[in-house]
Amino acid sequence: MTKHNVVIKEMKTKKDFESAYPVMHELRTHLSLEDYFSLLDKMVPQGFRMFAAFHAEQVVAVTGVIELVNFYNFKHLYVYDLVTKETERSKGYGDVLLSYIHTLAEESDCRYVALSSGLQRTDAHRFYEEKMNYKKTSYSFVYEVEK
Repeated sequence: MTKHNVVIKEMKTKKDFESAYPVMHELRTHLSLEDYFSLLDKMVPQGFRMFAAFHAEQVVAVTGVIELVNFYNFKHLYVYDLVTKETERSKGYGDVLLSYIHTLAEESDCRYVALSSGLQRTDAHRFYEEKMNYKKTSYSFVYEVEK
């Protein structure tokens, strides 16, 4: 896909995933490259897919999605990650990449695209609600299992 000099590519090879890591790391700062690949080895067989937006042959934004089915969102795409490189924000790359995911969801006969966003990410919330027309429908909770 090409739009506004942006090319969207599905990341499939180790080299692809490695090229996406620096941008993903801006969002997932706790992940070492080793952890990233270890988790990808488990996530990809479960259906995880990663897409990157390229501008001038550089990765400028990355998203990770999975197709799921449940009782409340039926068949849907769930966005695990969406991040634009810090130096490239507010240039429309996240918009183009997420719009691509919306099209992918339509082509896959999904009813929704769903995501969760950290409470502290107020700029992201504005982007989702005001620019991308997402509705805030719930809070997300996490229970940490003691080890």
